[in-house]
Amino acid sequence: MTRRVGIRREDKSIWERRVPIVPQDAAWLKKNHGLEFVVQPSDIRVFKEAEYEAIGAMVQEDLSACDAIFAVKEVPPKLILPNAAYVFFAHVIKGQTYNMEMLQTLLERNCTLIDYEKVTDANGRRLIFFGRQAGWAGMLDSLWALGQRLEWEGLPTPFNTLRQAHDYPDLESARQAVKEAGERIRAEGLPHSLTPLVVGFAGYGNVSQGAQDIFDLLPFEDVAPEQLAALFDGEASPHTLYKVVFKEQHIVEPVGPDAAFKLQEYYDHPEAYRSRFPAYLPYLTMLVNGIYWDTRYPRLMTKDDARALFNGPERPRLRVIGDITCDVEGSIQCNVRCTEPGNPIYVYNPLTGAAQDGVAGDGLVVLAVDILPSELPREASLYFSSVLKDYVPAIAQADYTAPFEALDLPPEIKRAVITYQGELTPQYQYLEDYL
Repeated sequence: MTRRVGIRREDKSIWERRVPIVPQDAAWLKKNHGLEFVVQPSDIRVFKEAEYEAIGAMVQEDLSACDAIFAVKEVPPKLILPNAAYVFFAHVIKGQTYNMEMLQTLLERNCTLIDYEKVTDANGRRLIFFGRQAGWAGMLDSLWALGQRLEWEGLPTPFNTLRQAHDYPDLESARQAVKEAGERIRAEGLPHSLTPLVVGFAGYGNVSQGAQDIFDLLPFEDVAPEQLAALFDGEASPHTLYKVVFKEQHIVEPVGPDAAFKLQEYYDHPEAYRSRFPAYLPYLTMLVNGIYWDTRYPRLMTKDDARALFNGPERPRLRVIGDITCDVEGSIQCNVRCTEPGNPIYVYNPLTGAAQDGVAGDGLVVLAVDILPSELPREASLYFSSVLKDYVPAIAQADYTAPFEALDLPPEIKRAVITYQGELTPQYQYLEDYL
């Protein structure tokens, strides 16, 4: 029997132009696995309807006959089809309040939910993600925000020639613009008051690596966290930037006075550790956050840390926080709300707690776009689809009427099944407390 795969129209945001399966991979799946594709029409999708029709896909509203329905972002509760098998980023595993109605509806309508975020290998490492693409877009937007903020302060720099990621036709055009800004920094230098200009990266995973891919197009020198103070004692160059990458041992320290840092102990018992990161804040011009965080762990930067930074006699060096992970009031507590590419930044005033759109005003410019990869939709979709396509046949061909124990899916995918036949699966029954 021919299996049908549905591709939803993204309707969470007018900026969401990504697709989970690109036309060329749909063609490969049709040829090699006999899958048929049904694609909902969309005016904003980066790959056009004609590109899907060219590979033999049907373009129509109705996806009810599909054996599995793929999307990028969440499905509005009112549009959830009964008895459907859905695959998308659900944003429910932390009990996110804003998606509990959707999760409840999936249960009530007897749906299967497979969450990309929980597709992992045997060691718990995520396999399907947009991390590097988020880093690319987040760094481009952060550099743009820095240029805008400095210009508002009366400090024009080569950064003010940069634009947001979505304003470039493709990633290569954006990279070229960053390189050109870097050449101007080499030739002209930066204002004395900005030297040394230090950009800190919290984390070293895919998000951070993507951000560093863009940053490394600029002239820079690496600095270890413990060398930051000495950098300000010497003669720093205005013709280069300084990059510092913070790992766990730089971010936290044991609470016990004689205890030594142990990475596995920190993961297993984060309550035995506290943040040591505020000591680095006075040296940074920009902070780029790419760490995973949940409530068990110390925050990278609290509102009190930001207030202490701004309570001094002089304006702090820190201008911009690019919170690429975008956990509202999470590891960066002064990230007080998510934004979209059309209005991506706001100024958070640590002394008043107020946040206002744009770059003007006292405080920190916060970039908090929670759909950053959508600003590079073609590159992001091509990568994501190339990884996902190997799992699509098994998902489409599975028998979702079988008992969960007998559900025949690759283990990487089965670990990501959150709802099944009207119930939370064993691994996710803790979510009952949030419903």
